[in-house]
Amino acid sequence: MSGITDTVVENYLYSILPERDEVLREIEQKAAKRNIPIVGPAVGRLLYQLARMINAKTVFEMGSAVGYSTIWWALAVGSGGRVYYTDGSAENAARADDYLKRAGVRDRVEILTGNSLDLIDQIGGDFDVVFNDVDKHYYPEVYRKAAGRIRPGGLFVADNVLWSGRVADTSVNDSNTEAIRTFNRQVFADTRFYTTIVPLRDGVMIASRQ
Repeated sequence: MSGITDTVVENYLYSILPERDEVLREIEQKAAKRNIPIVGPAVGRLLYQLARMINAKTVFEMGSAVGYSTIWWALAVGSGGRVYYTDGSAENAARADDYLKRAGVRDRVEILTGNSLDLIDQIGGDFDVVFNDVDKHYYPEVYRKAAGRIRPGGLFVADNVLWSGRVADTSVNDSNTEAIRTFNRQVFADTRFYTTIVPLRDGVMIASRQ
């Protein structure tokens, strides 16, 4: 992702990553060829580590695509955990279903098809983690819907919050960029959370519920 880290540093970060299992590697290869949006292995490992650090057992994903990040979350929550996959595409959901089965984690994932902003209302209770990776113009609405659904000690995590550096470029004011800027301000201003942006890949926001 241009505009975030130096290319040499970026290449180094990925060069030292341990090899992923067969299913994750397959998704990475297909994503690269078909321009399918996934968080990639460096962020995937971060998501796994975050979930393990707080002993997360319930994760609500807002925007799951073909299930790449879902697999990382599902591996982290373990056999007794629950990950809610959401995506508006039935085709994506079908692909994710296959990948999740082959990765051995289908039993801990509930696949929900539709608008995640509506689907989150269908699940009761609070979550250990809410992961935001929907279409970028929805980010402010995700904040309004999801921030109050995270348990104390839980995490609000969002991808693409640096948006290839465009959020820092004052000459860029398209709707997606403005929405991400608004979202970033919303979460940082919310005193319920202690928030940090990690400049990994396209920028990952990690907000810990106090």
